[in-house]
Amino acid sequence: QVQLVESGGGLVQAGGSLRLSCVVSGGTFSSHRMGWVRQAPGKEREFVASIRWTAGITSSVVSVKGRFTISRDNAKNTVYLQMYSLKPEDTAVYYCAASRAYTYDFIYWGQGTQVTVSS
Repeated sequence: QVQLVESGGGLVQAGGSLRLSCVVSGGTFSSHRMGWVRQAPGKEREFVASIRWTAGITSSVVSVKGRFTISRDNAKNTVYLQMYSLKPEDTAVYYCAASRAYTYDFIYWGQGTQVTVSS
């Protein structure tokens, strides 16, 4: 059974930094697409960033380019989202997500971790 467990959220002032972690278990993920999706209050879920586990190819939404970096640690089965220069509009619940092997769509989800950026 695939499990994704996020941690690292919290309250930070604008301009600050946070690193989110997502520990993945229940299988091997070398052929999966991993990512982070966020949902702000009253808004739809928004793609933030993704990474192909083995190839390390990354992608991110324009609004976070240059501020957020997605990475993974194979030995720890963990995906990270390093966030710098946080803005109040980054406030959201951040979800870790995974696709099936060799596919694109996210079908596995973590429980989410709250990130709040104060102005």
